[in-house]
Amino acid sequence: MVRIVLGLCLALGLAACQTETASTPTVEISTQNANDRRIAKTLFGAMPMGSSQPSQSYGSYSRGCQAGATQLAETGPTWQAMRLSRNRNWAQPITIDYLQDLSRVAASQPGWAGLYIGDLSQPRGGPMLTGHASHQTGLDADIWMLPPQRLNLSVSERESLSSISMQRASGAYTNSSWTPQHEAVLKAAASDPRVARIFVFPGAKVAMCNSATGDRSWLNKIRPWWGHHYHFHVRLNCPAGATNCVNQDPPPAGDGCADAQAWVNNILNPPPPDPDAPAPTPRAELTMANLPGQCLAVLNAN
Repeated sequence: MVRIVLGLCLALGLAACQTETASTPTVEISTQNANDRRIAKTLFGAMPMGSSQPSQSYGSYSRGCQAGATQLAETGPTWQAMRLSRNRNWAQPITIDYLQDLSRVAASQPGWAGLYIGDLSQPRGGPMLTGHASHQTGLDADIWMLPPQRLNLSVSERESLSSISMQRASGAYTNSSWTPQHEAVLKAAASDPRVARIFVFPGAKVAMCNSATGDRSWLNKIRPWWGHHYHFHVRLNCPAGATNCVNQDPPPAGDGCADAQAWVNNILNPPPPDPDAPAPTPRAELTMANLPGQCLAVLNAN
């Protein structure tokens, strides 16, 4: 581990990268200002352990970091963390508690031993080297759609096993793998007051809208989004007292079912392209100047 960390330090050109423990490099950036153009994902991606600070989320889900993160245990009575090589099973304590609670609900469903849990955040949050634009503050979690049959997967199995897709027709409908148990788990996930949003593919939202009876308020937090058919993405509200954490905007009023149906309709019958639409702007790399000032202290902490 020490050799790997030192190699990262040299490769990244960090002026002073110490290994007082086997896992905590220190990035010396004396002050943060608008001219700090260091690529943030490179710095945060080099951190193998959380900081020894009080737990705190700083900034927004897509421009932030986390202090004092907790590592989700690789295996618990009702969950397993997947893709351990990514070292993305770190989050705020509220997220760890939420996942453990939801996994117990999942384990009560027929045919489910609990949950397979995918990416949370990096040890100190921040932009990731690859993949997600969000997951930066320790308040996001990806939960696999694959119902766990057993919770004794080896490390190598967690790297090679894949989740399963729930969609057909490019996400306009659920497929035969979708079950009432998936809906029950998602309903429980969304009904928790700690949750701000859940992202899932459009066909799943419409399927739940069509089958939900009684209280439908939980549907409001479930929003359609591209790509979320192998997993669903849970986003929690900022914890109480996290004054430097930026919350997700409240969802629109109502259950959101009409919007999801409109999305599905556009999948099935795409509108003609707008010839005057501007070309998409490439996503710029986040620099340290783009992140909250507290993220500097998070990087420099033991």
